[in-house]
Amino acid sequence: MNESEHYNENYTKQEIDVLLLKIKDCVNRNKFTVEQNKNRQENKKLIENYNLSHSKIKAILLNIETTDFCYSLQNKKIGYEYEILYVFCPQRTLFNILGEEEFVDIYTKFNIIEYDNNIVYTVSFHKKNKLINYLFR
Repeated sequence: MNESEHYNENYTKQEIDVLLLKIKDCVNRNKFTVEQNKNRQENKKLIENYNLSHSKIKAILLNIETTDFCYSLQNKKIGYEYEILYVFCPQRTLFNILGEEEFVDIYTKFNIIEYDNNIVYTVSFHKKNKLINYLFR
């Protein structure tokens, strides 16, 4: 089965607006984390290569727009199949560690955990590494 068959694009703009409000509320309250464990080397690479501080990451996340939404998909990790992951791909100008300006597509995948007034895990936060389609562009 092709991975794209698992992608859900059955959303209205209004539904994604509401979803983004929830994500941004969590980010504003610092109820978020960007995963940087051993399985998330691409996330670490983006953060290191562009010298992204917590405040820069927060600004990127807070500036994601509804038009950056691509799709959602079910978590495939055993024991977490009930979770829905939401993919956005904002495009931002960043400065690399050499001080050079680059226009970067940032593949961002969110997992919203519904407890303690919600918490957002940014599972993916790296350069886009596959072809994606934007739902509202």
